[in-house]
Amino acid sequence: MTDLPADDQTFLKELVKTARQKHHHVKWTDRDGTERVTVLDQIEVVRVAKLAHRMGISKPELMRQAAHIPVAKLPPSAPPAAASGTPA
Repeated sequence: MTDLPADDQTFLKELVKTARQKHHHVKWTDRDGTERVTVLDQIEVVRVAKLAHRMGISKPELMRQAAHIPVAKLPPSAPPAAASGTPA
């Protein structure tokens, strides 16, 4: 493994670290009726549980309702100046 570049070694160490953490599975139904499973780490599951408790609903219901939150559309970006062939 020592022949791998440092950034690849860091990436692999982080994967192992993540795999060793306890994960929580929340089964819920998406807005189109598809059954989903979302894997949460400890920090995420605590936050989801707090939100669900505050709203008086279950974690699966919270996820179902969250699926209806619209995604903000970003304005189209202009191509970079270098791509247009025009010097900056």
